Amino acid sequence: MSTTNELKNEGAASPGAAKARKLLVGLVGRGIQHSMTPAMQEKEAREHGIDLHYQLIDLAEPGAGEEDLAGLVKALRAIGFAGCNVTFPYKQAILPLLDGLSEEAQAMGAVNTVVNTGGRLVGHNTDGSGWAWGFKRALPGADLSRAVLLGAGGAGSAIADAALRMGIKQLTVVDIDAGRIEALAAKLNEQHGAGRVSASTDIAAALEGASGLIHATPVGMYSVPGLPLPAELLRPSLWVSEVVYFPLDTALLQAARARGCATADGGNMAVGQAVGAFKLFTGLEPDAARIDAHFRAMIAARDQQG
Repeated sequence: MSTTNELKNEGAASPGAAKARKLLVGLVGRGIQHSMTPAMQEKEAREHGIDLHYQLIDLAEPGAGEEDLAGLVKALRAIGFAGCNVTFPYKQAILPLLDGLSEEAQAMGAVNTVVNTGGRLVGHNTDGSGWAWGFKRALPGADLSRAVLLGAGGAGSAIADAALRMGIKQLTVVDIDAGRIEALAAKLNEQHGAGRVSASTDIAAALEGASGLIHATPVGMYSVPGLPLPAELLRPSLWVSEVVYFPLDTALLQAARARGCATADGGNMAVGQAVGAFKLFTGLEPDAARIDAHFRAMIAARDQQG
Protein backbone atom coordinates (compact mmCIF):
# COMPACT_ATOMS: atom_id res chain seq x y z
CA MET A 1 0.00 0.00 0.00
CA SER A 2 1.44 3.35 -1.02
CA THR A 3 1.62 6.21 1.45
CA THR A 4 3.88 8.68 -0.37
CA ASN A 5 3.34 12.43 -0.28
CA GLU A 6 1.93 12.42 -3.79
CA LEU A 7 -1.01 10.32 -2.59
CA LYS A 8 -2.18 13.27 -0.50
CA ASN A 9 -3.68 14.84 -3.58
CA GLU A 10 -4.09 11.75 -5.69
CA GLY A 11 -7.64 11.15 -4.48
CA ALA A 12 -8.87 14.56 -5.62
CA ALA A 13 -10.80 14.49 -8.85
CA SER A 14 -8.93 15.44 -11.98
CA PRO A 15 -9.85 18.58 -13.94
CA GLY A 16 -11.81 16.41 -16.33
CA ALA A 17 -13.78 14.90 -13.44
CA ALA A 18 -14.84 18.38 -12.32
CA LYS A 19 -16.69 18.74 -15.67
CA ALA A 20 -18.50 15.43 -15.35
CA ARG A 21 -22.28 15.73 -15.24
CA LYS A 22 -22.85 12.43 -13.46
CA LEU A 23 -21.18 10.92 -10.40
CA LEU A 24 -22.02 7.79 -8.41
CA VAL A 25 -20.90 7.79 -4.76
CA GLY A 26 -22.11 6.13 -1.59
CA LEU A 27 -21.87 5.53 2.13
CA VAL A 28 -20.69 2.22 3.57
CA GLY A 29 -21.69 1.46 7.14
CA ARG A 30 -24.12 -0.29 9.44
CA GLY A 31 -27.49 1.13 10.49
CA ILE A 32 -27.16 4.21 8.27
CA GLN A 33 -30.69 4.58 6.90
CA HIS A 34 -31.20 7.92 8.68
CA SER A 35 -28.00 9.48 7.36
CA MET A 36 -28.35 13.03 6.03
CA THR A 37 -25.15 12.82 4.02
CA PRO A 38 -26.87 11.80 0.75
CA ALA A 39 -29.13 14.86 0.79
CA MET A 40 -26.24 17.21 1.63
CA GLN A 41 -23.99 15.88 -1.11
CA GLU A 42 -26.68 15.64 -3.81
CA LYS A 43 -28.04 19.14 -3.22
CA GLU A 44 -24.61 20.79 -3.25
CA ALA A 45 -23.73 18.86 -6.42
CA ARG A 46 -26.85 20.22 -8.14
CA GLU A 47 -25.73 23.74 -7.25
CA HIS A 48 -22.57 23.01 -9.26
CA GLY A 49 -24.40 21.46 -12.22
CA ILE A 50 -23.46 17.89 -11.33
CA ASP A 51 -25.90 14.97 -11.34
CA LEU A 52 -24.62 13.11 -8.28
CA HIS A 53 -26.34 9.99 -6.96
CA TYR A 54 -25.47 9.06 -3.38
CA GLN A 55 -26.24 5.43 -2.52
CA LEU A 56 -26.56 4.07 1.02
CA ILE A 57 -24.76 0.73 1.32
CA ASP A 58 -25.97 -0.62 4.66
CA LEU A 59 -24.29 -3.80 5.94
CA ALA A 60 -26.89 -4.21 8.66
CA GLU A 61 -28.44 -7.47 7.47
CA PRO A 62 -28.24 -10.42 9.91
CA GLY A 63 -24.95 -12.21 9.40
CA ALA A 64 -23.24 -9.34 7.60
CA GLY A 65 -19.71 -8.75 8.82
CA GLU A 66 -16.27 -7.48 7.97
CA GLU A 67 -15.74 -10.40 5.59
CA ASP A 68 -18.37 -8.80 3.32
CA LEU A 69 -16.39 -5.58 3.17
CA ALA A 70 -13.73 -6.97 0.82
CA GLY A 71 -16.34 -8.02 -1.74
CA LEU A 72 -18.04 -4.68 -1.44
CA VAL A 73 -14.83 -2.74 -2.05
CA LYS A 74 -14.17 -4.87 -5.12
CA ALA A 75 -17.69 -4.16 -6.37
CA LEU A 76 -17.30 -0.40 -5.87
CA ARG A 77 -14.28 -0.48 -8.14
CA ALA A 78 -15.96 -2.67 -10.75
CA ILE A 79 -19.22 -0.73 -10.86
CA GLY A 80 -17.41 2.55 -11.27
CA PHE A 81 -18.22 4.46 -8.10
CA ALA A 82 -16.38 7.78 -8.01
CA GLY A 83 -15.88 7.14 -4.34
CA CYS A 84 -17.62 6.47 -1.06
CA ASN A 85 -17.79 7.62 2.51
CA VAL A 86 -17.13 5.06 5.24
CA THR A 87 -18.67 5.11 8.70
CA PHE A 88 -19.05 2.92 11.79
CA PRO A 89 -17.86 0.20 12.12
CA TYR A 90 -15.61 0.02 9.02
CA LYS A 91 -13.32 3.07 9.20
CA GLN A 92 -10.37 0.96 10.30
CA ALA A 93 -11.36 -2.40 8.81
CA ILE A 94 -11.25 -0.93 5.29
CA LEU A 95 -7.59 0.14 5.50
CA PRO A 96 -5.94 -3.05 4.15
CA LEU A 97 -8.44 -3.24 1.26
CA LEU A 98 -7.33 0.04 -0.34
CA ASP A 99 -4.54 0.80 -2.81
CA GLY A 100 -3.22 3.85 -0.98
CA LEU A 101 -3.77 6.31 1.85
CA SER A 102 -3.45 10.07 2.17
CA GLU A 103 -1.02 11.31 4.79
CA GLU A 104 -3.93 12.23 7.07
CA ALA A 105 -5.55 8.81 6.84
CA GLN A 106 -2.21 7.12 7.44
CA ALA A 107 -1.54 9.28 10.51
CA MET A 108 -5.03 8.75 11.93
CA GLY A 109 -5.23 5.05 11.17
CA ALA A 110 -8.78 5.42 9.86
CA VAL A 111 -10.56 6.24 6.60
CA ASN A 112 -13.93 7.91 6.13
CA THR A 113 -13.66 8.83 2.43
CA VAL A 114 -12.47 6.65 -0.46
CA VAL A 115 -11.85 8.09 -3.93
CA ASN A 116 -11.65 5.98 -7.08
CA THR A 117 -8.97 7.40 -9.37
CA GLY A 118 -8.76 5.33 -12.54
CA GLY A 119 -9.61 2.13 -10.70
CA ARG A 120 -7.24 2.87 -7.84
CA LEU A 121 -8.90 3.33 -4.46
CA VAL A 122 -7.26 5.87 -2.17
CA GLY A 123 -8.42 6.42 1.41
CA HIS A 124 -8.71 9.84 3.01
CA ASN A 125 -10.03 11.12 6.31
CA THR A 126 -12.21 14.22 6.67
CA ASP A 127 -13.28 13.36 10.23
CA GLY A 128 -10.42 15.28 11.80
CA SER A 129 -10.52 18.28 9.48
CA GLY A 130 -14.33 18.29 9.66
CA TRP A 131 -14.28 18.30 13.45
CA ALA A 132 -11.66 21.08 13.57
CA TRP A 133 -13.66 23.18 11.09
CA GLY A 134 -16.79 22.85 13.20
CA PHE A 135 -14.97 23.40 16.50
CA LYS A 136 -13.40 26.67 15.39
CA ARG A 137 -16.74 27.82 14.04
CA ALA A 138 -18.73 26.97 17.18
CA LEU A 139 -16.19 27.60 19.96
CA PRO A 140 -13.84 30.41 18.89
CA GLY A 141 -11.43 31.40 21.62
CA ALA A 142 -11.88 28.16 23.58
CA ASP A 143 -9.23 27.26 26.14
CA LEU A 144 -7.04 24.64 24.45
CA SER A 145 -4.73 23.99 27.37
CA ARG A 146 -5.99 20.54 28.35
CA ALA A 147 -8.77 18.48 26.79
CA VAL A 148 -10.26 15.04 27.33
CA LEU A 149 -11.34 12.88 24.40
CA LEU A 150 -13.91 10.25 25.30
CA GLY A 151 -13.81 7.45 22.71
CA ALA A 152 -10.84 6.05 20.80
CA GLY A 153 -12.54 4.40 17.81
CA GLY A 154 -12.26 5.51 14.19
CA ALA A 155 -13.75 8.97 14.74
CA GLY A 156 -11.95 9.41 18.04
CA SER A 157 -8.51 8.60 16.64
CA ALA A 158 -9.05 11.05 13.78
CA ILE A 159 -10.23 13.79 16.12
CA ALA A 160 -7.29 13.19 18.47
CA ASP A 161 -4.85 13.87 15.63
CA ALA A 162 -6.78 16.95 14.50
CA ALA A 163 -7.07 18.30 18.04
CA LEU A 164 -3.31 18.20 18.49
CA ARG A 165 -2.74 19.79 15.08
CA MET A 166 -5.27 22.48 16.03
CA GLY A 167 -3.27 23.43 19.11
CA ILE A 168 -4.63 21.50 22.08
CA LYS A 169 -1.57 21.30 24.31
CA GLN A 170 -2.43 18.29 26.46
CA LEU A 171 -4.90 15.55 25.52
CA THR A 172 -6.15 12.66 27.64
CA VAL A 173 -7.83 9.86 25.68
CA VAL A 174 -10.42 7.87 27.65
CA ASP A 175 -11.88 4.52 26.59
CA ILE A 176 -12.84 1.22 28.23
CA ASP A 177 -10.28 -0.57 26.01
CA ALA A 178 -6.97 0.09 27.80
CA GLY A 179 -4.88 -1.53 25.08
CA ARG A 180 -6.43 0.59 22.35
CA ILE A 181 -5.94 3.92 24.13
CA GLU A 182 -2.40 3.13 25.17
CA ALA A 183 -1.51 2.28 21.57
CA LEU A 184 -3.20 5.44 20.30
CA ALA A 185 -1.46 7.61 22.90
CA ALA A 186 1.94 6.15 22.02
CA LYS A 187 1.35 6.74 18.32
CA LEU A 188 0.19 10.32 18.83
CA ASN A 189 3.12 11.14 21.11
CA GLU A 190 5.49 9.82 18.47
CA GLN A 191 3.83 11.98 15.80
CA HIS A 192 3.16 15.17 17.77
CA GLY A 193 5.72 15.26 20.56
CA ALA A 194 6.40 13.17 23.65
CA GLY A 195 4.17 13.77 26.64
CA ARG A 196 1.30 15.56 24.89
CA VAL A 197 -1.09 12.61 25.07
CA SER A 198 -2.00 10.33 27.96
CA ALA A 199 -4.39 7.39 28.24
CA SER A 200 -6.96 6.68 30.93
CA THR A 201 -9.93 4.44 31.60
CA ASP A 202 -11.19 6.76 34.37
CA ILE A 203 -13.25 9.66 32.98
CA ALA A 204 -13.65 11.34 36.38
CA ALA A 205 -9.90 11.45 37.00
CA ALA A 206 -9.20 12.56 33.43
CA LEU A 207 -11.59 15.53 33.69
CA GLU A 208 -9.91 16.96 36.79
CA GLY A 209 -8.35 20.24 35.69
CA ALA A 210 -9.42 19.81 32.06
CA SER A 211 -10.60 22.80 30.03
CA GLY A 212 -12.69 20.82 27.55
CA LEU A 213 -14.37 17.53 26.68
CA ILE A 214 -14.68 15.97 23.22
CA HIS A 215 -17.24 13.19 23.02
CA ALA A 216 -16.64 10.59 20.29
CA THR A 217 -18.64 7.50 21.23
CA PRO A 218 -22.05 6.37 19.90
CA VAL A 219 -23.72 7.00 23.28
CA GLY A 220 -26.44 9.59 22.88
CA MET A 221 -27.57 8.47 19.44
CA TYR A 222 -31.23 7.51 19.08
CA SER A 223 -30.10 3.89 18.89
CA VAL A 224 -27.84 4.22 21.98
CA PRO A 225 -29.65 6.70 24.25
CA GLY A 226 -28.24 8.12 27.46
CA LEU A 227 -25.27 10.01 28.85
CA PRO A 228 -21.69 8.86 28.16
CA LEU A 229 -20.55 10.05 31.59
CA PRO A 230 -22.08 11.11 34.93
CA ALA A 231 -23.64 14.57 34.56
CA GLU A 232 -22.10 15.73 37.84
CA LEU A 233 -18.65 15.64 36.22
CA LEU A 234 -19.61 18.60 34.01
CA ARG A 235 -18.82 22.12 35.25
CA PRO A 236 -19.17 25.66 33.84
CA SER A 237 -15.46 26.03 33.01
CA LEU A 238 -15.60 23.00 30.68
CA TRP A 239 -16.42 23.34 27.00
CA VAL A 240 -18.10 20.31 25.43
CA SER A 241 -17.74 19.25 21.79
CA GLU A 242 -20.21 16.59 20.66
CA VAL A 243 -19.79 14.26 17.67
CA VAL A 244 -23.25 12.67 17.68
CA TYR A 245 -25.75 14.53 15.50
CA PHE A 246 -28.71 12.16 15.45
CA PRO A 247 -30.25 13.65 17.53
CA LEU A 248 -28.60 17.03 17.17
CA ASP A 249 -29.42 18.02 20.75
CA THR A 250 -28.08 15.06 22.68
CA ALA A 251 -28.53 14.29 26.36
CA LEU A 252 -24.89 15.28 26.86
CA LEU A 253 -25.41 18.72 25.32
CA GLN A 254 -28.55 19.27 27.39
CA ALA A 255 -26.72 18.33 30.59
CA ALA A 256 -23.72 20.47 29.65
CA ARG A 257 -25.84 23.56 28.96
CA ALA A 258 -27.71 23.06 32.23
CA ARG A 259 -24.36 23.28 34.01
CA GLY A 260 -23.21 26.37 32.15
CA CYS A 261 -20.81 24.74 29.67
CA ALA A 262 -20.11 26.23 26.26
CA THR A 263 -21.08 23.60 23.67
CA ALA A 264 -20.63 22.59 20.03
CA ASP A 265 -23.15 20.17 18.54
CA GLY A 266 -22.29 17.26 16.26
CA GLY A 267 -23.80 19.01 13.25
CA ASN A 268 -20.69 21.15 12.96
CA MET A 269 -18.52 18.09 12.37
CA ALA A 270 -21.11 16.50 10.05
CA VAL A 271 -21.03 19.57 7.81
CA GLY A 272 -17.25 19.83 8.00
CA GLN A 273 -16.92 16.20 6.92
CA ALA A 274 -19.31 16.78 4.01
CA VAL A 275 -17.34 19.82 2.85
CA GLY A 276 -14.11 17.82 2.74
CA ALA A 277 -15.68 14.81 1.04
CA PHE A 278 -17.35 16.97 -1.62
CA LYS A 279 -13.98 18.45 -2.57
CA LEU A 280 -12.49 14.97 -2.90
CA PHE A 281 -15.37 13.53 -4.93
CA THR A 282 -15.77 16.44 -7.35
CA GLY A 283 -12.59 18.52 -7.31
CA LEU A 284 -14.79 21.58 -6.66
CA GLU A 285 -14.99 24.01 -3.75
CA PRO A 286 -18.35 23.67 -1.97
CA ASP A 287 -20.27 26.47 -0.28
CA ALA A 288 -19.88 25.50 3.40
CA ALA A 289 -22.48 27.98 4.64
CA ARG A 290 -25.00 26.66 2.13
CA ILE A 291 -24.37 23.05 3.17
CA ASP A 292 -24.71 23.99 6.83
CA ALA A 293 -28.00 25.84 6.23
CA HIS A 294 -29.38 22.85 4.31
CA PHE A 295 -28.30 20.43 7.03
CA ARG A 296 -29.95 22.43 9.80
CA ALA A 297 -33.11 22.91 7.77
CA MET A 298 -33.33 19.12 7.37
CA ILE A 299 -32.83 18.67 11.12
CA ALA A 300 -35.60 21.16 11.86
CA ALA A 301 -37.98 19.47 9.40
CA ARG A 302 -37.23 16.04 10.86
CA ASP A 303 -37.85 17.27 14.41
CA GLN A 304 -41.20 18.79 13.38
CA GLN A 305 -42.25 15.45 11.95
CA GLY A 306 -41.34 13.80 15.24
